Amino acid sequence: MSTAIIKPHWSPINIALMVLGFVFFWPLGLAMLAYILWGEHYGGTGEKAEKWMNKQKCKMGRKRGRYGRHSATGNAAFDEYREAEIRRLEEERMRLEQERSDFEEFLRSLHMARDREEFDRFKSAHKAKSFSEDNADEVSKPKKKKSESDDE
Repeated sequence: MSTAIIKPHWSPINIALMVLGFVFFWPLGLAMLAYILWGEHYGGTGEKAEKWMNKQKCKMGRKRGRYGRHSATGNAAFDEYREAEIRRLEEERMRLEQERSDFEEFLRSLHMARDREEFDRFKSAHKAKSFSEDNADEVSKPKKKKSESDDE
C-alpha cells in the first residue's frame, strides 16, 4: 500500500501543483502534467519502472530487427551470414535475459528466506519475553492464604 500524497492521477493537489508550476516556471507545470498523464506507466516504484523500461527496450529491439533485415547489401552470402549471426546473438541475448530473470528470482527468494528467519527470531524472542513477564507477574502477586479465603 502506497502512502504517497502525490499520486499520478487528477486530484486537487496535483492540479494545484501543476497550475503553480506553470505560473512560476512553465517547465515545472509541464513536468507535473506529464507525471499526471504518464506516471501510471511507471507504477510509482523503481521495480515497476525498470520492468516498463525493459518491456519498451524489447519492443524497440523487435522493431529495429525488422527494419534491419530489409537493408540488404546485395551480396547474398553476406546477407545470409549476417542473418545467421543476428539470430545467434538474439538467442544469446534471450538466454542471458532468462539467466538474469532467474537470478533476480533467486535473490527474491533469498531475501524472503532471510526476512522469514529474522521474523521467526523476533517472534521467538517476543514469546520468551512475554513468557518471562507472565512468570514475573505470577511470582510478584501475593498469594492468599486458604484460611483467609475460607472466612469470606
